[in-house]
Amino acid sequence: MLTLFKEIIDGPFGHLSLIIDEAENLRAVEWEDFDARCQKLLVRHYGENGFTLNLAQNDQPSTTASALIDYFAGNLSALNHIKTATGGTLFQQKVWTALRTIPHGQTLTYGDLAKQIGNPKAVRAVGLANGANPIGIVVPCHRVIGTNGKLTGYAGGVDKKRWLLEHEGAIPASLSLDV
Repeated sequence: MLTLFKEIIDGPFGHLSLIIDEAENLRAVEWEDFDARCQKLLVRHYGENGFTLNLAQNDQPSTTASALIDYFAGNLSALNHIKTATGGTLFQQKVWTALRTIPHGQTLTYGDLAKQIGNPKAVRAVGLANGANPIGIVVPCHRVIGTNGKLTGYAGGVDKKRWLLEHEGAIPASLSLDV
């Protein structure tokens, strides 16, 4: 059985829940107001009885938590050092691996991402894989936008997606985008 720990940090929209395994691999990250979604993702990836979840008892933030705190403080490359491990299908894992190659400050369309993974007609499947991503922010599904430039399809909410893209310099704060 997989042993997981929940660590809570402060983010720009309140508390952020980090689900970390014993080897400090990030398994899930979710805004605290979406904890029920996080629990569903964990069950989907590891099974109803495939894991235990305990509250982390750290005196200091874990390496993973420190990296996310640094990211929110402006060190955008801090995400590159976070180790991740996820369940998911082979297709989802292929999409999530490709997402980590999108540099901060840049965006791709769902169609571009489908082409990048060698399945140019799998645009909807790429969107579904994005939506099933348990490690948003670190596996940066927020960097994927609609073909028409719309900020669509972010489980945490379009306001959070916009903030993340502004924080990374992908869009200027003054730009009025149609959401």
